[in-house]
Amino acid sequence: MSLRLAAMPLSVELKLDLDHADDVEEQRRQAARLLGRCVEDIRAVRIRKRSVDARHARVVIRLQVDVYIVEPAPDEPLPQPHYKHVTTTRSVVIVGCGPAGMFAALQLIEHGIKPIILERGKDVQARRRDLASLQGEGIVDPDSNYCFGEGGAGTYSDGKLYTRATKRGNVEAVLQTLVAHGAPPDILIDAHPHIGSNRLPKVVTAMRESILAAGGEVHFGVRVSDLLIDASGRAIGVSTADGHEVRGAAVVLATGHSARDIFTLLQQRSILIEAKAFAAGVRVEHPQPLIDSIQYHGNMDRRLPAASYRLAATVDERGVFSFCMCPGGFIVPSATAPDEVVVNGMSLSRRDSPFANSGVVVATELADLPAGATGAMAGVELQRTLETMAFTAGGGQQRAPAQRLIDFVAGELSSSLPRSSYHPGLTSAPLHELLPPGMATRLRGGLKRFGSMMRGYLTEEAVVVGVETRTSSPVRIPRDNVSLQHPDVPGLYPCGEGAGYAGGIVSAALDGVRVADACASMLA
Repeated sequence: MSLRLAAMPLSVELKLDLDHADDVEEQRRQAARLLGRCVEDIRAVRIRKRSVDARHARVVIRLQVDVYIVEPAPDEPLPQPHYKHVTTTRSVVIVGCGPAGMFAALQLIEHGIKPIILERGKDVQARRRDLASLQGEGIVDPDSNYCFGEGGAGTYSDGKLYTRATKRGNVEAVLQTLVAHGAPPDILIDAHPHIGSNRLPKVVTAMRESILAAGGEVHFGVRVSDLLIDASGRAIGVSTADGHEVRGAAVVLATGHSARDIFTLLQQRSILIEAKAFAAGVRVEHPQPLIDSIQYHGNMDRRLPAASYRLAATVDERGVFSFCMCPGGFIVPSATAPDEVVVNGMSLSRRDSPFANSGVVVATELADLPAGATGAMAGVELQRTLETMAFTAGGGQQRAPAQRLIDFVAGELSSSLPRSSYHPGLTSAPLHELLPPGMATRLRGGLKRFGSMMRGYLTEEAVVVGVETRTSSPVRIPRDNVSLQHPDVPGLYPCGEGAGYAGGIVSAALDGVRVADACASMLA
């Protein structure tokens, strides 16, 4: 009997110029040369990771590939969603339908547990109308906006999937779940994957349909007003603002970083929450062609993706860094109350806007909070102070205060402002005076250093827009390191960004999976 050996690929890195980036035959030729084989020996080349290398004047595409010589590459069908049916099983209440809540729900279904998701906002389609009113008329719906609604804050904020949280769980499994629900397969190989705010709503809808098809429940327009805690002190459900009770074997809190009423509720219930460090600052917008020219050394080949950047410096013992950079994107109003202005960034899948924007923020430690600001909500109060300042300085209707970048660094009021993607409009204001002194000084120093790191970054064509305050939760809801339950309330599982355990779509999804596993283990 002869044994047939399974295909065992060899891994190599290829460097391709733009003319041959998608040329399969050139990939085979390079692989053969690197492995010392004839081109005819190369049965297949399968891309595992793809990135743009713009460190030198000649921009190249780097491919990490598996090369098959003895056998052809095995079929790798795209993942297909398939979940258990849980209509009649025990249930767990999940508060919040962002990535943490949705991935927790899918993972609970894998364990044979029925998830009941309660989301204060609307589904992705209904949510669009509220975003249009926010952009066009400055009308803020406190429950349906860029932060609240199906899919959470990430749904209409680019869908960036790059994460450094690789030790927190199986990142590949998260990406495969997204692909199984309609995300482009390229996210499985791109070094900095993103889906785009035009595609992500369809992915989120498909995930909801999987939850419902398996027997789970998803309810929109439901604001949680209280926790149900039994005589033993265990969380067994929630009360809603419309007077209903929803019960389950446990409660997962996946409410996102802007659900301040949940923090207040926990305080009122004497359930421990803690202040934590966060970051706050501004959003800086440049013309995208300028960033392309800087990052690609003048190479303006349209086949190159819109260029991004990542910058960081230390000023007066605090980090100043770019955050949530959106190449080919837009600045959007992300307020959750009518009397505040908060800005964030988003991009569509093609990233073809003529603007590039990024948060530029300062690490804010507890020691940096204003004198007299104490307690777990001190960071929230600083956020509110900055946001109401921005509302007043902008002049209402979600207009945002702004300065030309060079004027902000120089400490001068701008007599005019450049074009911007921010639809509600900009108002010239002295942000260098309106921001807290320590924050303003560090931002100005950090931006000046960024100008040394990226020649051309400091330009009158760039604009600083205030304020970027929702980078992460300023509150942590503590949990046991092993059981992941709140130390004071068994059955209560703080989860995701709002609880202080994640910082983006993928890390929130990973935390949702981890919490679901812990919850299922407790219920076993």
